[in-house]
Amino acid sequence: MNRRNFTKQLTTGMTGLAISPSLTWADFDNIISEAELIGKGNPVFFGSDYQLRKEAHLAFEKLRAAAASDAIQIKVVSSYRSYVQQDRIWSRKYKQFTEEGMNPDDAIAKIVEYSTIPGTSRHHWGTDLDLVAQNELQLDDELLEVHFEPGAPFYDFKQWMNKHAASFGFVEVYTNAPERKGFKYEPWHFSYMPLSTKYLKCYLKIDLLSLFKEELTGGNFFTETFIQKYIDENMLDINPLLK
Repeated sequence: MNRRNFTKQLTTGMTGLAISPSLTWADFDNIISEAELIGKGNPVFFGSDYQLRKEAHLAFEKLRAAAASDAIQIKVVSSYRSYVQQDRIWSRKYKQFTEEGMNPDDAIAKIVEYSTIPGTSRHHWGTDLDLVAQNELQLDDELLEVHFEPGAPFYDFKQWMNKHAASFGFVEVYTNAPERKGFKYEPWHFSYMPLSTKYLKCYLKIDLLSLFKEELTGGNFFTETFIQKYIDENMLDINPLLK
């Protein structure tokens, strides 16, 4: 890849992502640091079976208690993930898919159906959760869309969340809106909107080129077209309430 063209393309593509020029990194540092935004900082988290920032933690405890009063027992599958943890997921999937015979481009495309490039995950922020309901079944993979459909183990949980979650500040990130692109529908992934909307604005001020220059497994196969599509669709084509 021509590094000069790569830099020019990404810089051009990021022009439309800038937020108000009146805001500076000094303003952002009062909200969250750049290192924390990419999963490399040392934030303080709260929670017993999960890790969230304090405000999100307090709101989630209220949501969980309200659900329990309606006989919905919420289970946290995933919350905060560091850069290292996300890189481990990425590398494992890349190795699996390429060993199954996929070429690198197809393997990368397959990974980003559901998993983020390390450094770009919303789970780095301490605002997002993957949630299901407690159940007696031994499911091999709880985070499958089929488990949230009518008659499935998590259907009642999802209907409760659809009705009540937003009143506690939690919003589904990757909806099943037919026009949405990027990551596939994730009925389990919720974000604490009062914080994550601020963090997204901060995140879009980062020099993303530096992230994609990290030593990622398969990263040498990232093309200019792929990176711009990933930014536009996977990172930004989310629930409009979270922008």
